Amino acid sequence: MDSEPSLQSSEAEVWNLKQISFGSGDVKQEVKIITQNYNGPCSFIAICNILILRGDIKILPLHRESVSYEFLSQLVAEYLLLHSPDVDISAALSIMPLTQKGMDLNPLFTGATSFRPAGDGGALQLFEQAGIELVHGWLVDPASPEAVAIKSRAQDYDTAVTYIVAADHAANGQLVVDESSEPVAGSSSGPSRNWTEDESKKIQDAVAIRDFLDNTRSQLTYHGLFHLATTLPPGALVALFRNSHLSVLHKSASEADSALYSLVTDDIFLHERSVVWERLEDVDGGSSTFVDSNFIRASPVGGDYAGQTAQDALRMAEMEAGMFVPHDPNDHLLAAQMQADEDNHAHMLREQARMRRMEKEEAARQAAEARKTKKKKDCVVM
Repeated sequence: MDSEPSLQSSEAEVWNLKQISFGSGDVKQEVKIITQNYNGPCSFIAICNILILRGDIKILPLHRESVSYEFLSQLVAEYLLLHSPDVDISAALSIMPLTQKGMDLNPLFTGATSFRPAGDGGALQLFEQAGIELVHGWLVDPASPEAVAIKSRAQDYDTAVTYIVAADHAANGQLVVDESSEPVAGSSSGPSRNWTEDESKKIQDAVAIRDFLDNTRSQLTYHGLFHLATTLPPGALVALFRNSHLSVLHKSASEADSALYSLVTDDIFLHERSVVWERLEDVDGGSSTFVDSNFIRASPVGGDYAGQTAQDALRMAEMEAGMFVPHDPNDHLLAAQMQADEDNHAHMLREQARMRRMEKEEAARQAAEARKTKKKKDCVVM
């Protein structure tokens, strides 16, 4: 549990707002979403942004540029009071600060909406009270070699880690220390001993489970990604657990399109109006693309013309210079150069976002290792 001073310090933080448009089809509303820095409270911000996109709460006035925890917690409390009359508001207010500092999440590898314990008396209850579904895509493929071991031995992350540690003890420390070799009965490496049939099976299952965890460090599998894309209803807005982080996940409202989009809230994109969503196309984000409010591929320019297309930026530059003359034959060369700069800038932004994801993932793994030494839970949303 975090100390009271740290909670008070967090409550004093403010977060920048970014204006986007969101809605069904051609009917869209201008809304202000909340952005976050590197260590922003992703759980609380995800809750608020989903309520904003659903139209349940609204940031006013429209020219407001930032919000504080106090401002947002009041909006959420008012929403719960009006729409969830059975909710104990005092209890909800005491839970909200926990969503800033961390949530114990232990996903089951066999269910996209399954967390153990599910809907406990802590911060998870706030999602239930606000009517926000919490999902993950860290699912094992039933047809994969490790599926049997996971279903029979360790269906959730905490149990998997505990099982691997126990098997490592039976394997005389070979399972965790030497990951390049799989211990087998009668192995000559390490202290000499013969494993029983049960011990050998336990170690083999632990190796399969360990390999699954090693190969899914982004906490998203292709089976899980496909499952979410095919089971979420069109237009869905849910909270996605991924990379020890909570984000807003949206499924396209089009019946013919099952694409999934993650709301871009990193404040490095604060002034990039064309970067609103990130289309999820793989499990590690390497091939994902940014799109705008209309789900059209983004064209971020950066600098003084952030968020504008190359053509818009050229037109603006001409207007600022008082150039109201027809384009000369060389205009297309300038536009082409600006388009190339635009593409390079977009690539740079994608790389920055990818590096931030990798840094957060590494920080989460290190935090998990530290928690294991203190015999605490190992999967925490930072």
